[in-house]
Amino acid sequence: MSNSLVPFSDIEKMGKALAVSGLFGIKTVEQAIALMLVAQSEGLHPATAALEYDVIEGRPALKSGAMLARFLKAGGKVEWLEHNDNRVAATFSHASGGSITVDWDMRRAEQAGLNRKRNYMTYPRQMLRARCISEGVRAVYPVATGGMYVPEEVADFGALKDVTPPKPAIEVIPDLTLEEAIQALVDHGNTEGFPDLMKSLAPRIPRQDVEDLKVKAREVWTKIKETERAAQIAGAGNE
Repeated sequence: MSNSLVPFSDIEKMGKALAVSGLFGIKTVEQAIALMLVAQSEGLHPATAALEYDVIEGRPALKSGAMLARFLKAGGKVEWLEHNDNRVAATFSHASGGSITVDWDMRRAEQAGLNRKRNYMTYPRQMLRARCISEGVRAVYPVATGGMYVPEEVADFGALKDVTPPKPAIEVIPDLTLEEAIQALVDHGNTEGFPDLMKSLAPRIPRQDVEDLKVKAREVWTKIKETERAAQIAGAGNE
């Protein structure tokens, strides 16, 4: 760890040298400088950025080897249970986060839509190992990840399947009563498209009830947003 800050002018010079060299996969001066600043923010010398980080599709990523090294240096332990081209499994443990066994195999990669990617066909063991490290370290000692994913994950973000079921079409019945309009808002149950639904309902109910509908709509909107936030928080806590 380095406690002394390297002046930005020096980081610029080093960034230019790294980009021109073409080494470590850094393609532009901007990428090199950005990674060096990330390294310095973590108390590391900026030059270590080339060894520990990658830029994948414009996103910074922490190399799996560096993530595992940080984990082990912080007192973490890993026991490799299986390590081949079809399956990688390991038990990760740390005093602060307990113990967890993580496995990645080609069946799981296929379910995620990753098995047809070139790297998974050419280097299956290495790709499965990187996934295993990231998931295991993130589960028991996330500090070692620096809030980042490994390059293999970042490269696969665009490949993951969208399994979200399509939303049903909204049916609006003419001549709604206020109670029916409010129920339609409640049944919709999703903030996406909510304003359009509100606009379509308003002309179909008695004019004197429009203001009441707006008040009720705001209440429904607030409850839905609160439910969505609670679900997001619960989901984040389970990762």
